[in-house]
Amino acid sequence: MNKSSVFEETYTSYLTQIAGLDFKKIADRLGAEMVAEELIIPFFGKPIRVSTAGISEGSGGRPNFSVCVVLFKYLLLCPDHDPAGNDWVSFKDFKDSAPFAGAFFNHTEIPLAKYFSGRLKELEAACQGIQGHPPASTFSYDLCMQFNALPKIPVLLLFNDADKEFPAQCAVLFERRAENYLDMECLAMVGMLLFEQLKRAADKPA
Repeated sequence: MNKSSVFEETYTSYLTQIAGLDFKKIADRLGAEMVAEELIIPFFGKPIRVSTAGISEGSGGRPNFSVCVVLFKYLLLCPDHDPAGNDWVSFKDFKDSAPFAGAFFNHTEIPLAKYFSGRLKELEAACQGIQGHPPASTFSYDLCMQFNALPKIPVLLLFNDADKEFPAQCAVLFERRAENYLDMECLAMVGMLLFEQLKRAADKPA
């Protein structure tokens, strides 16, 4: 079976799973808007439509597979109550992160640091391009930006540009309670999708 067939089979399986959910009941809990039979969920600021018929973005097409999986899991793992824990933690601090911590470092934090090394202003503009904003707390970094990956999953980017002594460094943090909304594989995907979105925003013609 080729990769596209596996993706399609997985996508169809998730559609079957969400068919049993009460969308109205979980809409408020997940910060989603209910319109007719669809949930509208902003993903990094862009509205995505989710229904038992499928997932679509503004153009009407289906988002990439990773985005779909994250959204499916966001619905399926919806907690019964708003969990506590709004302190910022690194990915490796989550108790079940070990199998994915290396991938998160190698496919999110290192690529972000390398790609935007010496391009601090471009990174700031790219962050603003996907609705990033300064966080409420102060951090000792060259650039600090917060994003809403999903309504209940803010993400914090901390970036120090390269200087004469050190290469550029980047940390991507989540609220501790994020593990109640997504599993570790999906949180790792969120990190990789953040890098892809920032890279795309930076490379977009002026």
